[in-house]
Amino acid sequence: MRRGDAWMLGLLGLAVTCSAVGLVYAKYLGRSEFVELQALNGERQHLEVQWGRLRIEEAALTAQPRVEELARRRLDMHIPHPSEVRVIGGDFHGAEGK
Repeated sequence: MRRGDAWMLGLLGLAVTCSAVGLVYAKYLGRSEFVELQALNGERQHLEVQWGRLRIEEAALTAQPRVEELARRRLDMHIPHPSEVRVIGGDFHGAEGK
């Protein structure tokens, strides 16, 4: 074997080794990113469940019967008797009607 051929063979061996190391590193990075993706998907799912619970809680807290009951109990509010209602005349359309 000639001296130039030995160098070429050594260079090709080094290239194959570097390529193999690069492939292993790329696979490692891919698996690391996949693990992170799975963790983030789990967190997203947890947050979606929590968001659903919060929406249900909000709906329960803002339900009309509950609001009315709180207004009566805490603020001593009531539906006015017709004799307590006063209608004030005037332009209900504001300045737009002029």
